[in-house]
Amino acid sequence: MKDLIRSIVNIFRWVGRIISSIRVLTLNLAFLLLLIFIISAITSYSPKKETKVSASGALVLSLSGNIVEEKQPSDPISTVINKKLGFDTLPTKTLFQDILDAIENAAVDDNVVCILLDLRSLGSVGLNQLQTIGKALTNFKASGKKVIAAEDFYKQKAYYLASFADEIYLNPMGAVDLHGIGAYRLYFKDAIDKLKVNYNVFRVGTYKSALEPIMRNSMSAEAKAQNMAWLTALWDTITKDITRERKLSLDSIRSYTENIASELATAGGDTAKLALETGLVDGLKTREELRVFLADLAGKDQEGNFKKIKLNDYLSTFSRSFVSPPSSGGSIGIIIAEGAILTGKQPIGVIGGDSLSQLIRKARMNSNINALVLRIVSGGGSVFASEVIRQEILEYKKTGKPLVISMGAMAASGGYWIAADADKILASPATLTGSIGIFAAIPTFENTLSDLGIYSDGVGTTSLAAALDLSRPLSPLLKETIDISLHRGYEQFLDIVSNGRSISQNELTQLAEGRVFDGKKAMELGLVDELGDLKDAISSAANLAGLDSYSATYIRRPRTVKDEFLKMFSGRVSAWLASTTVSPSLLTAVGRLMAPIREIMLFNDPKGLYAQCLIHDLSL
Repeated sequence: MKDLIRSIVNIFRWVGRIISSIRVLTLNLAFLLLLIFIISAITSYSPKKETKVSASGALVLSLSGNIVEEKQPSDPISTVINKKLGFDTLPTKTLFQDILDAIENAAVDDNVVCILLDLRSLGSVGLNQLQTIGKALTNFKASGKKVIAAEDFYKQKAYYLASFADEIYLNPMGAVDLHGIGAYRLYFKDAIDKLKVNYNVFRVGTYKSALEPIMRNSMSAEAKAQNMAWLTALWDTITKDITRERKLSLDSIRSYTENIASELATAGGDTAKLALETGLVDGLKTREELRVFLADLAGKDQEGNFKKIKLNDYLSTFSRSFVSPPSSGGSIGIIIAEGAILTGKQPIGVIGGDSLSQLIRKARMNSNINALVLRIVSGGGSVFASEVIRQEILEYKKTGKPLVISMGAMAASGGYWIAADADKILASPATLTGSIGIFAAIPTFENTLSDLGIYSDGVGTTSLAAALDLSRPLSPLLKETIDISLHRGYEQFLDIVSNGRSISQNELTQLAEGRVFDGKKAMELGLVDELGDLKDAISSAANLAGLDSYSATYIRRPRTVKDEFLKMFSGRVSAWLASTTVSPSLLTAVGRLMAPIREIMLFNDPKGLYAQCLIHDLSL
């Protein structure tokens, strides 16, 4: 009997060994094949220092993904692998300055016959960015070349930019979506109550609405009033720009958006016909009709299609802006500060207190940098990190070099904390700024745990020994301590703005408490000095530095081996996800749900204090 059992065990042991050997062999073969594929891809890749556009054609201005101020450069290895696997190669992010450079260079390039706007994959973009791109397109048209927009369907943000084109065409089955802008958020108070989470909320500012989603089930009257003020200002900008470029009346846009059902019924339910009759587009063309039209305009290639020059290829034919090293003859440094403000070192797309401070210090120590422009695109974040950055700014100012702030789509709360001490602040009319206020929010789970039969108990040497033990309620002493610290932080914020902007405390009281303003209103109130874009800020910095002749250059963090490794393997994953067939509406809904949760999960202030403006879903 023992021999029989031993024989059976041996059989299973050998079967196990065989299976393990097959598994190891299969994995090794797979790894070997992958290695051969990567080596083959690398060896077959021959980067060219310069891509020449051999023939004239239409520059296809493909604005793919989110339009960002700074991004990781694309790596050649993943690009080659991506192409060999046949994945969609559209970028998930497009650099804002690349778009401006391409348009400016195309105006004087004889190879570029016209510009064709490709806006079908346009992601998140600020109204200020669209305005600047529109201004660049207007300058391009002054060269005598045309800008053409042609889409199957125009989303609102795409149509706004398309309005700057000479001619706009729409598919006969298409439509133009103009619906206005709004600020809507999800509110979680009932859900938090059902989960019996005890959220301890501390805030200063009647209009500081960042924590309303966990405090309420709806938007407060104060938040609605202030949101409606800047929403109205931005929508007025949008409609005025469209009516000016399209030579339409404001009433026609108002009727199209407010009475769309009756207008559509008049057009027999034909959305494309309605867009044409309203004057939003110049003509309706099928894809074949459009192909023939563009071929007549830009010329035909060997396959009978219109001659085109892809944006990514075109960018490699000329020198980009602000990439040359600073010169001894006079240089303006440019630092991009984009994203939430967190403590420590952070990657591109997030403002790290240490990361940004190091770049400012680099500008301070470089004798070839005569002035600095800090481009801020942020709703704020950690109070501690914001103050660390401001402290480095004060050290920079001791050198006597001018500091100019260029505000992007948003420079609010913590973003304004680090801007207030600058020599000059420039913003776009569409910039959102202000939001002077701070908050803290600490959840405890004693009630949630008790429902599960779990309890926290013990002893400590002081009344604060339990401190931030989230399984226990906050002690009254700790609550009082946090509240005192919060009010001290708010008073410090007011002092920073009062001293930096030369605004009296009495005047500042009317501007603070979390109020948000558009750029134009902010200038009227003294929070901003001038309206202008990045180029205007650079020019202003040069004037303050007394420079007649100068260059401008980005000051960027050096990339580590770890950065390169992570970029290589993460960049294509996001691109692949972007090219999947998941419903955009579903992705938008998930994004709305996750936005406030994502912000909260990133919070890492050591004192738990935040100066942040949580305005989401403002993308046009």
